[in-house]
Amino acid sequence: MKGLLTSLITVLTFTGLQAQSVPSTPKLIVGLTIDQLRTDYLEAFSALYGEKGLKRLWKEGRVYRNVEYSFTQPDRASAIAAIYTGTTPSVNGIIANNWLDISSLRPVNCVDDASFMGNYTNESTSPSKLLTSTITDELKIATQGKGLVYAISPFREAAVLAAGHAANGAFWLNDDTGKWAGTTYYSDFPWWVSQYNDRKALDFRIDNMVWTPALPVENYKYLTAEWVQDTFKYKFDDARKNKYRRFIVSPFVNDEVNSLTSELFANSTIGKDETPDILSLTYYAGNYDHKSPRECALEMQDTYVRLDKSIAALLDLLDQKVGLHNVMLFITSTGYTDPETADFGKYRIPGGEFHLNRCAALLNIYLMATYGEGQYVEAYHNQQIYLNHKLIEKKQLNLTDIQEKAADFLVQFSGVNEVYSAHRLLLGAWTPEIYKIRNAFNRKRSGDLLIDVLPGWTIVEEQATNSRIVRAANTPAPLILLGASVKPEIIEIPTSVEYIAPTIAHAIRIRAPNGCKTSPLTGIR
Repeated sequence: MKGLLTSLITVLTFTGLQAQSVPSTPKLIVGLTIDQLRTDYLEAFSALYGEKGLKRLWKEGRVYRNVEYSFTQPDRASAIAAIYTGTTPSVNGIIANNWLDISSLRPVNCVDDASFMGNYTNESTSPSKLLTSTITDELKIATQGKGLVYAISPFREAAVLAAGHAANGAFWLNDDTGKWAGTTYYSDFPWWVSQYNDRKALDFRIDNMVWTPALPVENYKYLTAEWVQDTFKYKFDDARKNKYRRFIVSPFVNDEVNSLTSELFANSTIGKDETPDILSLTYYAGNYDHKSPRECALEMQDTYVRLDKSIAALLDLLDQKVGLHNVMLFITSTGYTDPETADFGKYRIPGGEFHLNRCAALLNIYLMATYGEGQYVEAYHNQQIYLNHKLIEKKQLNLTDIQEKAADFLVQFSGVNEVYSAHRLLLGAWTPEIYKIRNAFNRKRSGDLLIDVLPGWTIVEEQATNSRIVRAANTPAPLILLGASVKPEIIEIPTSVEYIAPTIAHAIRIRAPNGCKTSPLTGIR
């Protein structure tokens, strides 16, 4: 009797499993990262949208209203790397768009690589500085190279880091010529991109482009500026500035991404067989020409109106070429915004100016007074100070002791909230405050000392264009999943971008990237 019951339970269990339909693997994963997208703006401007773009995402998608970055000071490069690797800069190595190369003491870009020439650009580029695998790499490995991987972005670092190490191609807009560029690191530059550049490229059209409000300006009442703004009108061919660089930071660039995406579908087999493929796209939703938000309230609202139309066009393209039921789309943000200017004095917000160069010079004087003659401060960059390790070793000094003495000295400066030494971040006690800073720190690329400046203070670099105001407030960013049996729902509980890569890996039944420690999001299907 006991054996009969066991057999009956086994039969019923397997019957139940067979009755449940296992979701099919999506033919195409589309990752759309929208630079500086904000959840609060998405919702505040919702009355301005049509029914086929952002509203459709909110109705049919699984919307996580607050997705967070578990490291400090994300920018475009570090955000894209975190999304596609499922881990933080401490592991994947991409600590910023640019950082100081310790061997040369010069700033380097995160995708610079002199070993590989550019196509339609003089930039030498590869993903070699990305230290872990990406979800796109894992697809290539799982399918023995058969799965197609492409990335299209206005920005070089976004295209290359999203494409990963093993992609078929990564394309970005050359901000000097308006042509779509690439790198010889990947396979041969596709003929259809060259043909687009020769026949349809931006440089043929930009001189006739004018940006004016897409809707009557009286509709743009959801964001106020410091002064009255009646309307706006921009021509990109202003001889005083680079027209392509200003185009790339306007909402018009999103339609240019869509145009090359359409060419990709027309001239490749992406999404057309049973082997999953990945397409990574980047849009822009930040301030025009990096203006302050108080200067461009109308422009920002119009940016989201045009973003809505671009997303609607992309959804329509995916439906026509692949079928949305065969696609899993994830949309998220880079989780930061362009620096704001300091508040006007009339509001009496506490603040001041913090000069990193002066801070570094005084620190060197202090260390000389303590340890003898020498150039102890070798360089400084982006709130970080790099000490001269060779000099410290030559003098047979203890690096940890010098780091801690320097931190104690620097914390006394006006505007400094806290100073973290490399030793403290790597080996010190865990605290909630240190957790995010430690995640942003890479021991081979970050400095010996990281300076945390008080909110409201302006960090002044030697070049005034690099100055920025410190704000600790969180910028709300969304994660939206759509298509391929995703259940619609609005999720209020915060989640992390590190969950995106394992979730996509689970959806297409491959392993997660090699630096990813998080589990997939649940309840997707």
